[in-house]
Amino acid sequence: MANFGELVLVLGDLHIPERAHAIPDKFKKMLVPGKMQHVICTGNIGPEQYEELRDLAPNIHVVQGDFDTLNGNPITFPEETIVQVGSFRIGVIHGHQCVPWKNQDALARMRRKLHCDVLISGHTHQNEVVESDGCYHINPGSITGAYSALTPNVVPSFILLAVQGDKVVCYVYELVKGEVEVSKTEFTKRAPVERLYP
Repeated sequence: MANFGELVLVLGDLHIPERAHAIPDKFKKMLVPGKMQHVICTGNIGPEQYEELRDLAPNIHVVQGDFDTLNGNPITFPEETIVQVGSFRIGVIHGHQCVPWKNQDALARMRRKLHCDVLISGHTHQNEVVESDGCYHINPGSITGAYSALTPNVVPSFILLAVQGDKVVCYVYELVKGEVEVSKTEFTKRAPVERLYP
């Protein structure tokens, strides 16, 4: 069996039961316990889904969404967190903090604030993997395809990162017309830039 390095499941914006009934069956069958080392969730998750994610991997990292509730009462997670995987420092936020929404400059400011190589955010319900100044912004989209006023026609999606030292293979899974489609992006951590001035 091939060594994929550390596997990191990245998902978010479930909105169960308010905006979606469940994770699509074709995705759920792919989420096998014990295969991944980390689960990163960008928020908007209920307690039942949180417990399901805890069963998938030994390390679970969840941040506060703008709609995390249990019976109408808020569930509290941290606003932001940092996860070290391989040589990558990964910052995780929900994304509603970055204004204007869907703006790469706003995400870059947050990434610099958190001093991370990769910034994972959600909120828009639209997946994307974007290179920015030698670093990366990753949005897993909504794994359930939950409605969003920001993104018409939400496509259910999640991301799997395979991290080997300073290299990442990023797999984006989308459920399009009932079929799972996968795209792949690879990137390597940039070498630190030496300061010319003290």
